[in-house]
Amino acid sequence: MLTLIQIELYKIFKKWRTYIGFMAIGTLVPVIHIAMYFSGSHTLNSMTENLQSSFFLVGKLLNGYFVSYFIMMSLVVHIPFLITLVAGDLLAGEASAGTYRMLITRPISRNQIVTSKFLAGIIYTSLLIIWLAFTSLVLGTIILGTGELLVANNQGIIVFAKDDILWRFLFAYAYATLSMSVVASLAFLFSALVENAIGPIISTMAVIIVFLILSAIPVEFIQSIKPFLFTSYLLDWMLMFKNPIDSIEILKSVSILFTHVIVFYFIALFIFKRKDILT
Repeated sequence: MLTLIQIELYKIFKKWRTYIGFMAIGTLVPVIHIAMYFSGSHTLNSMTENLQSSFFLVGKLLNGYFVSYFIMMSLVVHIPFLITLVAGDLLAGEASAGTYRMLITRPISRNQIVTSKFLAGIIYTSLLIIWLAFTSLVLGTIILGTGELLVANNQGIIVFAKDDILWRFLFAYAYATLSMSVVASLAFLFSALVENAIGPIISTMAVIIVFLILSAIPVEFIQSIKPFLFTSYLLDWMLMFKNPIDSIEILKSVSILFTHVIVFYFIALFIFKRKDILT
């Protein structure tokens, strides 16, 4: 299985589309950091305007940690698209290239084919989030330095001490890897259904957008199904920035997302095993 995964990773990284996500992050993150370096104080003042009328804020609040937190907020909209570019092509790419039949004539089972491709997609997703973490935190530290982290959530305004931040980011990025793995798994499922890579990309992003819109509609029935939508948990990495941390809520979110990953995988496996491959 390890050899099959290595082969699939080679296939992934020999395609130019694989590097779009890395290049996009490698370009946008430095631009955001530099922009915040020159004009971030205005953004920070706008966020803390009401707070400053009652309190005197001290410390270096405009720093790499603050901007890294700001960048992570883009996960729910931008990173999924970058992931679907690759995950949506894992199976559909074989069909569009006409290599399906050659693939299944090899002395490996369809289970192994699907599993190796699925795991390669998860590895790619993990590497993309690691790249995001590296560029955000390392470049943020170099350009803006470190300091306290100001976070606004349903608990109010929380200011974390400098030595109480990095471990929270590490766990937040680990959670983000799982949440984006759900997106990759969904794109992989759609990839098993169609024979071109465009379909899984459009379908996955459509599902995410529809679910997000439904979650925002203040109707009792729709709100009752919100807990069953995986998009409700994509941004729960922010739970790492509460004080105290609600470990029960985090474990609940992790279990729900992990369940989605497993379910999407088995559905894709079921579809592929019954797929009539002609070319």
